[in-house]
Amino acid sequence: MATQTPHTIELSKLEIGNYSFDYELDSAYFQSVEKSEVLSGHVQAKAELALREQDFDLRIKVSGVVQVMCDRCLDPMDVAIDAEDNMEMDEGTEMLDLEWLAYELVIVNLPLVHSHQAGGCNPIMDALLQDHLCTTTEDEDTDEPEAEE
Repeated sequence: MATQTPHTIELSKLEIGNYSFDYELDSAYFQSVEKSEVLSGHVQAKAELALREQDFDLRIKVSGVVQVMCDRCLDPMDVAIDAEDNMEMDEGTEMLDLEWLAYELVIVNLPLVHSHQAGGCNPIMDALLQDHLCTTTEDEDTDEPEAEE
């Protein structure tokens, strides 16, 4: 049988009613998740659970800042997170891991591309990237003479 932690809720042990849970995901939590793109962070989470006889509604809100790696210069960068999600589940769900659900909400609300604002990247890496940019078109690179008619 799974051990119930403050943020792992065994639904069968709760009476029908409304519940509220406040917790945070800190740097230690993000670092404990294997292969997470989040390096560190501080996110406040609030879960509101409306438990009924046959089903329940769960609303989770997350707000804070996480640190991810910039896709351009590979330096850490901060990303603000402010999101919420509503879930409705039927009977059959026995356990809720509120920390994991909040973590997933953070992850799906990260931008697809992580990059600093213009001028915010590491200047050394930015200079290296500029040196390797392709600035000519394919037509300008060909040395073939044009065909005569």
